Amino acid sequence: MLTHEVAVSTAHRLAAELEPGAAQRDRDGATVIPAEALAALDGSGLLGITIPVADGGPGLGPRTLAEVTRILAAADPAIAQVPQGHFLMVDILAVHGTAEARERLFGDVLAGRRLGNGLAERGGKHAQDLRTRVSGGLLNGVKFYTTGALTSAWIAVSALDENGRLVLAFVPRTAGGVTVDTDWDVIGQRATISGTATFRDVPVSLVIDYASAYEVPQQLGARAQLVHTAIEAGIAGAALRDARSYLRSTARPSSEAVRAGHGSAAEDPNVRYRYGRLASRVRAAEALLASAAGTLEEIGLIPSSPEEAAQGSLTVAAAKAFASEVAVEAGSELFVMCGTSAAAAKWDLDRHWRNARTHSIHDPLDWKYTHIAAFELSDVLPPNHGQI
Repeated sequence: MLTHEVAVSTAHRLAAELEPGAAQRDRDGATVIPAEALAALDGSGLLGITIPVADGGPGLGPRTLAEVTRILAAADPAIAQVPQGHFLMVDILAVHGTAEARERLFGDVLAGRRLGNGLAERGGKHAQDLRTRVSGGLLNGVKFYTTGALTSAWIAVSALDENGRLVLAFVPRTAGGVTVDTDWDVIGQRATISGTATFRDVPVSLVIDYASAYEVPQQLGARAQLVHTAIEAGIAGAALRDARSYLRSTARPSSEAVRAGHGSAAEDPNVRYRYGRLASRVRAAEALLASAAGTLEEIGLIPSSPEEAAQGSLTVAAAKAFASEVAVEAGSELFVMCGTSAAAAKWDLDRHWRNARTHSIHDPLDWKYTHIAAFELSDVLPPNHGQI
């Protein structure tokens, strides 16, 4: 049986395989599908870590999920983000999936087949203003930000049914009427290739009443946001790691530092101050991530009350907001410490800031702080949806 320790060890081995190619995958963007890296992910056995024991999985929880994701994100945050939606779908199936859906989809996941997502849309008032429909057993619609869908075995697609109720339809990636484009042109997280997916009269047999998931106390959103938090913490750690490496091996001291008697950039007291401050903040982000994962571990996938669900959501919200800020900061501070030469394109060190900036705006951080304050100051529970 796969344990936490084995999963973490596996993540470290996979990260060592992914890291050397991360810069090139960033440069390639959507022009080259990262097939080799994704095959390594799919074949690692990590896709099934959160499948319940009753469904044949190891039943590992948020602590394992967060640490595995952080480790992979420090190597390549784009590849680490690809299964973010996958793990959300596993959680949804575990709580709300029919026996048929769990048996079929979990069997595929345990065999190394990944679940992609088609949740967000363009063109409406907001990303969840859905125009996609399931009617007469057929799925029709257009999705964007479809992380993981391009190379997945299944795509989970949010839609409204004939009664206007939110459902989640699982369709094979290779089904007739399904096309996924590589029109993903952004400044960071390029190798996620989260472009447009189009569904035209796609037959649907596996459908979940998705609306019901958010009509009861839930931790689906908190666990999904925990993965995003781990990605940010991983980016921050990677930027700090690369700053340390560059300062020790490549960076020259500034003229001011030499005049003050310091023979290397790493001996410059101002560099040391900035590095020490940043290192402390990165460690704090990692600690908040671990604390949030521990809280979700205690609550479990099905919280006992709205108050318990709120506790999980707000704990993760704090960790996500802070980690996002630190990741963006780390990607910028790297250059302040390492100097102009670090900005050379051959190093591709700017990918840390671009990845953090792109990923951190996945959902607005200000609303996280607002919901935390509303609860602390006025006992207002956060909204019961998937983005807190």
